[in-house]
Amino acid sequence: MTSTSHVTVIAEAGVNHNGRVDLALALVDAAAQAGADVVKFQTFSAQQLATSAAGMADYQKRNVGAVEPQIDMLRRLELSPEAHRTLITRCRERGIAFLSSPFDMESLRFLIDELNCQTIKIPSGEITNGPLLLAVGNSGRRSIISTGMAEISEIEAGLDLLAWGYLGRRAPEQISQVAGTRNLPKAREIMQAKVVVLQCTTEYPAPMDTINLRAMETLQALSGLPVGFSDHSEGIAAAIAATALGAVMIEKHVTLDRSLPGPDHKASIEPDEFARMVAGIRAVEKALGTGAKAPLPIEIANRAIARKSLVAARPIPAGAVIADDDLTAMRPGTGVSPMEFWSVVGTVAGRAYNLGELIEWPNGR
Repeated sequence: MTSTSHVTVIAEAGVNHNGRVDLALALVDAAAQAGADVVKFQTFSAQQLATSAAGMADYQKRNVGAVEPQIDMLRRLELSPEAHRTLITRCRERGIAFLSSPFDMESLRFLIDELNCQTIKIPSGEITNGPLLLAVGNSGRRSIISTGMAEISEIEAGLDLLAWGYLGRRAPEQISQVAGTRNLPKAREIMQAKVVVLQCTTEYPAPMDTINLRAMETLQALSGLPVGFSDHSEGIAAAIAATALGAVMIEKHVTLDRSLPGPDHKASIEPDEFARMVAGIRAVEKALGTGAKAPLPIEIANRAIARKSLVAARPIPAGAVIADDDLTAMRPGTGVSPMEFWSVVGTVAGRAYNLGELIEWPNGR
């Protein structure tokens, strides 16, 4: 995998505002203060997202501390259209980009047509939502797609459908029609410019032994697209490690307080820790470098100190034939390199040497 000069850091505010605009605005402020490039929310209508029969995930039951129809929980977490506009205004004021994940077609149209969002985040749960994927592609907007819970075949089909949409094609008669579309030259060109694929483990929090950062390499080989990491683990180690492995984008949940009620707070980090994560990511960016191996200017000055030269291991009289035992290697590295040991052995000493003196090339070589 290749590195990028700037990893995009997304602060996933998600639903950690608990349906309150004041908390959502505070999350924007916290994300900006922590150094995130983007703050992301979730756009949905509970009525269109879940039926009354949809239950809660186990992690939601644990984190919320109650069992209820999922739709009841979702209703408390909706943000109104006006709240979205307020958040976008705050993002502009704080110099941080706004992003959101739509969970239904009406929400997608709202983000594109009314808010003019130029990038759409496709959450893991929507990777099999064919009509939504096609609509994202048809919109021509950039997209970020998470792959939590997905089989390889589902990722391939999702990317093919996105590509089908980016090519301006309308609804296929059946899903098999779109197979392989992502590999068409024009589609590949568009996708490489517009799509980022994220490795993700859909559990909140996700145990460290389920994170599988090496799957980023698999996703890049599969798609040929830029790859990143949506992190649901506790702490910041996985996000920083993903950067070292070449992630171009890191997404991490942020909360004002992990003890707040709600489904995602316990899988989130607080602003101070988020700032430490960003600092770690930026440090790794610098450390990754260009990949070219050559001595740097700051290193060259240290050669004379750190390297060695051939010196007399014992007194050598002038005119003596220099033997193996006459030489050793010692600092500083300002004289004849020890790599020339065998070339010097057998030559005639042009002058007398005291113990520890730097050897000179015979005849001033």
